[in-house]
Amino acid sequence: MWTDELFHVKKPIIALLHLRALPGDPLYEKDATMGEVIEKAARELQALQEGGVDGILIANEFSLPYEKKVSYVTVAAMGRIVGELKKEIKVPFGVNIVSNPLATIDLAAAVEADFVRSTFTGAYIGENGITDTNIPEVLRRKKALGLDKMKLLYKVNPESDVYLAERSLEKITKSMIFHCFPDGLCVSGSSAGQETDSSLVRRVKAVSGFVPVFCNTVCTKENVVEKLIEFDCAFVVTAFKKDGKFENYVEKQRVMEFMDVVKAYRCTMKEGV
Repeated sequence: MWTDELFHVKKPIIALLHLRALPGDPLYEKDATMGEVIEKAARELQALQEGGVDGILIANEFSLPYEKKVSYVTVAAMGRIVGELKKEIKVPFGVNIVSNPLATIDLAAAVEADFVRSTFTGAYIGENGITDTNIPEVLRRKKALGLDKMKLLYKVNPESDVYLAERSLEKITKSMIFHCFPDGLCVSGSSAGQETDSSLVRRVKAVSGFVPVFCNTVCTKENVVEKLIEFDCAFVVTAFKKDGKFENYVEKQRVMEFMDVVKAYRCTMKEGV
């Protein structure tokens, strides 16, 4: 799998680096500065890397509620942040402007990201109304920008919205692979913050062929071995944060303890246990 080559390990753990609210976001405090956002992101980056994660995905997770068409200031802010962090990034990294696939591709080109993750396909309904994607435009932009080596990780099912298509998960996955060329498939829980159902994984894996499948939500120290048995890779974030809460900051000790469990499992893989 290409994941083995990029991350130099089997069953890689990709940590999310959640950027705090950016200029223009409702949660961006009146007296906040970009310097503070960058400083906080740099501290979390250090904790994640020293804790031993295999990759980093930088996302504007606190830009709530997420825009259907992202503001220019958000893209500019993320470009500045990633640009300043990049000299300290020692593992493969990706970017994600939440709910904005095309802007994610543009940002990735500017910062030379190794991969991106987004909701690239399908139509959904949720708190923001109806969201309709445009994968033909995304793939053509990727081609025009010469991003042939960059990997695209597609969300197979939305975390909190409802898929409008009345098709089975198997049919969605097979169609996505045939028509839209994903490099990886991300399987989420039925809603934000919900653990990914094992039955969903098996259904996707049954038709995914050689495309790696990622655990996209709620991977913890307690369930990570179970998840890695089922999945090829995993995204992790809340488990790394103080008290395991979304709004808190990453703690190096929690990262190390989590990765110790992962490394022990990898040893059993090598031994054929």
